[in-house]
Amino acid sequence: MNQDNIAVSVAGLEKKFGAFTAVNKINFEVMQGEIYGFLGPNGAGKSTTIRMLCGIISPTSGSGKVGGFDIIKEQHKIKEHIGYMSQKFSLYNDLTIKENINFYSGLYKIPRKDKLARFNEVIHAAGLEGMENNLTSTLAGGWKQRLALGCALLHKPRILFLDEPTSGVDPITRANFWGIIKKLSSGGVTVFVTTHYMDEAENCNRMVLIYHGTIIARGSPQEMKTNCMKDEVLEIILPDSQAWLEKIDKLDGVKEAALFGSNIHAVVYDSTKAVSAIKEFLQKNNIEKSGVNKIMPTLEDVFVSSIEEYDRTEPQKN
Repeated sequence: MNQDNIAVSVAGLEKKFGAFTAVNKINFEVMQGEIYGFLGPNGAGKSTTIRMLCGIISPTSGSGKVGGFDIIKEQHKIKEHIGYMSQKFSLYNDLTIKENINFYSGLYKIPRKDKLARFNEVIHAAGLEGMENNLTSTLAGGWKQRLALGCALLHKPRILFLDEPTSGVDPITRANFWGIIKKLSSGGVTVFVTTHYMDEAENCNRMVLIYHGTIIARGSPQEMKTNCMKDEVLEIILPDSQAWLEKIDKLDGVKEAALFGSNIHAVVYDSTKAVSAIKEFLQKNNIEKSGVNKIMPTLEDVFVSSIEEYDRTEPQKN
């Protein structure tokens, strides 16, 4: 692998807070220009990892480089070359939109001759024309997120770290936000994004799943769905699926069942045996307009299955 094409790399990265291990000796590489997803439930170690990569906190052990700079010895240089949007809204609510952008222009040491052009770029990208003098506190969540992203891009970083960037915003705003992320990536910006939304993770080129500070799965969305799940998944189509969920979950051969939209997804040990058992159940209960099909697992299926597998095999770590 060409080292010049690697934007982020870590080896044996670990972070402890006292006796608690938040990040457990993880390894990964992020290529320039790709969207790299860091998936996991709350408390899995996502934000701690991103803070180490951004030079905000130092690792307990291990090594890493961001943009060619050492995350232990060159933290100040890293901060000059990256954009960072934190999980919590990072702008100042008591300042106007204009004042926030000007503040970050100063923080990033934007040359005086470039400030007006960069200001206009942020306003245009965020769709905030005519609102420059409004207090930031008056903006709805989605607009705040766009403004925060614009401020993180003021100095035109080549690597962008986004920590749960769409948390708490509506689905349409989330989709628009990901449109911006894809455009940045196509322009050569490396995007490292943490999320627990599985539908969003489909937009990533590659990803890892982290749980209890440990990476338990990795690959492209397609690889995750085809290689990272030992069990098979059936889609059960039937009316009033909520009413039948608990009984299907208890059928022989069904490992677990959960609602997925208006249907049921059942994770099974052996699809041939499970399909027979489920069809027999549907017939016995005279459930018409029903069907059972083997399907490729969704990322959500992989997410849940991988975590349950880890909990079974590593109980002492939980």
